[in-house]
Amino acid sequence: MPTVLRIKSFRFHFYSDESNEPPHIHIETTEGECKFWLDPVRLAGNKGVPANVVRKIERLVFEHQILLKEQYYEFHKR
Repeated sequence: MPTVLRIKSFRFHFYSDESNEPPHIHIETTEGECKFWLDPVRLAGNKGVPANVVRKIERLVFEHQILLKEQYYEFHKR
């Protein structure tokens, strides 16, 4: 589970066994974890993260979309 970005209490990471899915990122928070597709950016799943926090994370995913996609492809080409 490589961490590709940390912002405040949010940890952006990948799971190594999900290369068969479209580009996405998992975000761990103190409340739980959510997952966003990266192209286009949209919520793919949520386990325990409150809606207001999901909206904050969504803005961060948009802001860092290029970096997150680059890291996704770099990690999964191995």
